[in-house]
Amino acid sequence: MSDEISRVLTMVEEGKLNKEKAAELIDVLQGKSNQVDLNKRTSTTYLNKMLKIRVTSEEGDNVNVNLPIKLLKALLKVGTNIAKMIPESEKYVKDIDVELLIEAIENELDGQIVDVTSAKGDKVLVIIE
Repeated sequence: MSDEISRVLTMVEEGKLNKEKAAELIDVLQGKSNQVDLNKRTSTTYLNKMLKIRVTSEEGDNVNVNLPIKLLKALLKVGTNIAKMIPESEKYVKDIDVELLIEAIENELDGQIVDVTSAKGDKVLVIIE
């Protein structure tokens, strides 16, 4: 936890992040987020669910990522603004419609939301459960 906070403080020192955004991010990292709008329209039960990303390749390379919806929602609000300030990551977030993603969370999108199989047999699944 302290490593992440140190990185946030370093980003402030380097001018990549303003103090307000840094404070929000540190609150999220410490689990102290008091942002009322994070839970305004989304039920507590839904916020306790996980976004699960599963990638299975024919070569045997497998990836399993589990992200709590509550963390995902907070990071979407704070993290995208931070990423836009970092030249290396700006190109990856510039076309992401964060408001659409937050709206999907607030409407409690559930179940399998992505199912892709490549011609080589590689599979990507994204599930909220």
